[in-house]
Amino acid sequence: MLIGELSRRTGVSPRLLRYYGAQGLLEARRDANGYRSYDEDAVIVVRKVRALLNAGLSTEVIREVLPCTRGDGTEFDWCADLRALIDRELAAMDERIDDLRRSRGTLAGYLES
Repeated sequence: MLIGELSRRTGVSPRLLRYYGAQGLLEARRDANGYRSYDEDAVIVVRKVRALLNAGLSTEVIREVLPCTRGDGTEFDWCADLRALIDRELAAMDERIDDLRRSRGTLAGYLES
């Protein structure tokens, strides 16, 4: 299928689909005319990428996690080191949440002055 059809079927813009390809998340062949052509499973891959992005993972991390996903991207085959990778991502997310709470507290303090 061409990029326009993949876009329609997934609700993801062609620009983002090209970005996913550049990030190594989505594979396309080039037809003789130079157009990108995607296999039927590209729809599932895009849905998995979207689910993992919604979970807060970066495309760099998704590139490592994606081969270990099944279904819609919310179920995993626990590949080697996957649990450790997700644990690291959770720890980093917790740190960002703590930073945001501190910043929020500081900002709220300005309103109390």
